[in-house]
Amino acid sequence: MLKLVVLSGAGVSAESGIPTFRDAGGLWEGHDVMEVASPQGWQKNPELVLDFYNKRRAAAAAAKPNEGHLALASLEEDFDVTVITQNIDNLHEQAGSSNVIHLHGLLSQARSSIDENMIYDIGTKDINLGDLCKKGSQLRPNIVWFGEMVPMIEKAAKISEQADIFIVVGTSLAVYPAASLIDYVPYTSKIYVVDPNMPYIKDKHNIKLVNAKATTGLKEIAVELKANYH
Repeated sequence: MLKLVVLSGAGVSAESGIPTFRDAGGLWEGHDVMEVASPQGWQKNPELVLDFYNKRRAAAAAAKPNEGHLALASLEEDFDVTVITQNIDNLHEQAGSSNVIHLHGLLSQARSSIDENMIYDIGTKDINLGDLCKKGSQLRPNIVWFGEMVPMIEKAAKISEQADIFIVVGTSLAVYPAASLIDYVPYTSKIYVVDPNMPYIKDKHNIKLVNAKATTGLKEIAVELKANYH
């Protein structure tokens, strides 16, 4: 069974009604991104950060997987699929994808402020000031903020090295280190890039550009892959 690796970004979730901060000029709900997505912002105003992610969590809980998510999940019938996502919602899992790596964390999890390995599943619940981990520190969203290490990037790079087919969808390939994953894909592998605003890609062999939204492009690719590789 061929190894299919997908790198997904905010453009996939956008069609489920989850807005991206890049579409708002770097603002999320009127906040500069560094106010709500950086260690400095957390130190300055943890209550603001918690409120911001509580609202994001509620919005994600109300969202449903779209046809793009479902198309990717359907590919598991014919391929060994791993989805590497920059998204912090769980719409890929809701759609049926069984092997998902979250590079930037998950809204449905909280973690200790002093021990990044202490992670708690909270589902759709809020995190409030005074909610503590077992070591007595304030709980924070289990989100990788700007300036923080990306714990899953090495695993994602190794998986990308194994790809027979690699799909990039809904990402501008501007946020590192996630954007570097395409450079790990073998030279002989087939690469698809789906985006209505095509990102810049260095000269890459065997690449197909699909100038479309995530839902349209992924459905098109799913049909093509099942026809050509089944």
